[in-house]
Amino acid sequence: MSNDLLLYGLLGVAAAFVVIIIIYIILMKRMNNADVKKAMALQAGTKANSFSADVILQKLYMVYIKIPGVKRYLIKLRRRLEIINIEDEYLTRRQTAAILTKALVIIIILTVFIIIFTSDNTLLLAILLLFEIFMIEAIMEGMVDKMDSKLLRQQIDLFAEIRHAYHDTRMVEEAIYEVAQNDEVEISRQAEKIYEVLISDDPESELEKYYDIAPNSYLKEFAGISYLTREFGDRKDQHGASLYLKNLNNITQEMQIEILKRDKLDYVFQSLSIIAAIPILLIEPVKNWAVSQFSFTNSFYNGKGGLIVQTLLLILTFVCYLLIRKIKDNSSTNANIKNTENPWQAKLYKHKIVKKIVDFFMPKPGTRDERKITTQLKNAASKQKIEWLYVNRITIAIATVFISIFMFYQLHRISIEYIYEQPTSDYNILGQMSEKDEKKGMETTEKHNYFLRMFKGKTKTTKAQIMNAMRYSPYYEEATDAEIEKDADTIYTKLQVINSEYLKWFEVLLSIVFAGIGYMAPIWMLIFQAKMRQLDMEDEVMQFQTIILMLMKIERVNVEMILEWLERYANIFKEPITKCVNNYESGAWEALEELKNDVSYNQFIRIVESLQAAVEKIPIREAFDELDTERDYYQEKRKEANERLISRKGMIGKGIGFAPMVCLFVGYLIIPLVAIGMMSMTSAFGTMSSMM
Repeated sequence: MSNDLLLYGLLGVAAAFVVIIIIYIILMKRMNNADVKKAMALQAGTKANSFSADVILQKLYMVYIKIPGVKRYLIKLRRRLEIINIEDEYLTRRQTAAILTKALVIIIILTVFIIIFTSDNTLLLAILLLFEIFMIEAIMEGMVDKMDSKLLRQQIDLFAEIRHAYHDTRMVEEAIYEVAQNDEVEISRQAEKIYEVLISDDPESELEKYYDIAPNSYLKEFAGISYLTREFGDRKDQHGASLYLKNLNNITQEMQIEILKRDKLDYVFQSLSIIAAIPILLIEPVKNWAVSQFSFTNSFYNGKGGLIVQTLLLILTFVCYLLIRKIKDNSSTNANIKNTENPWQAKLYKHKIVKKIVDFFMPKPGTRDERKITTQLKNAASKQKIEWLYVNRITIAIATVFISIFMFYQLHRISIEYIYEQPTSDYNILGQMSEKDEKKGMETTEKHNYFLRMFKGKTKTTKAQIMNAMRYSPYYEEATDAEIEKDADTIYTKLQVINSEYLKWFEVLLSIVFAGIGYMAPIWMLIFQAKMRQLDMEDEVMQFQTIILMLMKIERVNVEMILEWLERYANIFKEPITKCVNNYESGAWEALEELKNDVSYNQFIRIVESLQAAVEKIPIREAFDELDTERDYYQEKRKEANERLISRKGMIGKGIGFAPMVCLFVGYLIIPLVAIGMMSMTSAFGTMSSMM
């Protein structure tokens, strides 16, 4: 890409910006005109605006759903938003279209920059455009996460208003109904839904249905506590305060801690995704600058070595970008989405031939390998099925083989093209070749190409044969023997390179090795996700303590009910708790003992031991008495645990996020400059020594 083209592009953007500003100023002056204001005031409320933002977004929704590629993102985005906007189809469509439109605008602008900066490198351009497919999903998830955090903040205001309403009515459902009449905020729909659950004919069944669609665990806790209070009545604690209001206060404190944690994580990770992805846009500018300033690097950046480093940088950037997303991920609505969608893996698995191939690689049901893979999926909180996982693994392996072979072919092609197309001259230490030197170098290259085409494919060609052909050619009629011998050396060296640039057996073997790495990549990602989830263990156990603190003072609450609540809100410990709940009727003590053996986290084991004590020996309130007396201590401990969690995630995230940028400047710029510069200087000194 020429500098003039870039300059013209920037001038065009600047001119368009100036025109938009001028039009905006003119329109604002016209809108401020007194007559215009009066006319608009008369029309207000009497004429529907067919060009309002809401109408446009509704029309865009209908357009997006008809576009095959965009429809996939639309449906995926809609599934998360309809959890937040219960039964509000209009709002769900509007928000879906708005978020998707913003994401598409960002991607379009990014595409323009990618085309501008990488127009000279078709392969890099194609890879970057494919990379955008993954970026658009990350952009949309980030926007939905902001809405989820906004809903969490609204819940704090909701609970505060319910507290005041409950003081007046002393009835849970009436207090919720009174607050739910505020239609201006999203949380009102959740409050209205909870009210409908409480006054239904079968509130227990309706409550279980609501648990499946609640946007976050705090609303589940609120709905559950409201139901228990309505069913069994409110009671006073030892200080005479309402137990229901105290539980509301406990949930509010949990939400405040969660909001602070999310804000800090957002602050730490707000630019890491961009930092991890930006090096792919700087590959071509760095390459062009290095070649323009140090022409001796031309053979590296435009040859095989440059393409290898570029490929490694792209792979590293892609992997780091995915890892950053996995580390930061704190979405609650995403965790509530069931496997109701029909992904491409499921569609592919339905074909008989594909099913036979996948079943051949997939471990047989009931085997040790099958249990191991299932455990890894559960530990990573993955929503995919085991057959989908193996479809991914096989697809990645096959794609890796073809891509690797294609890349090896490209390496050979680039090496050959470099010899045929680059000017032949001695290395310059600094700067570019002059126009005169470049023209002379291309003339030399054309002469050499004549003989290279003549002997191409003839692997047994000798230097003497080349010299003999040169003497009888029109290019060297007046050349001396020394000049012929010098050029023959260069032609022979080039010919050796050209004849050796073909796909070799070990490259095919390497492609198979790379396919094996690609086949294992989804498993490694599951292991990484499981490791990241282990960082959240302490946070989840402390949430368990809050749930027990709310339940232990309610009449008719027993150990089995507590386990059911813990199972409902569990994420990391969900599998062993579910197993314990299923085995509880066969023997409470034995089921809890098995639960204790299934986990290794000491703080959770203490909770299980207290539950065992509450089964046979002492009441639940006495078994967990320390939770109430040391509430402030546990709150401070929770905050300190979140600080450690954020610090550890931030440290890991920064290391991964800055890795591509460091590799770009160190591995793609500094090391090649130093290494090739030293080689050039050594060659120059050697030539000077031989001449002396």
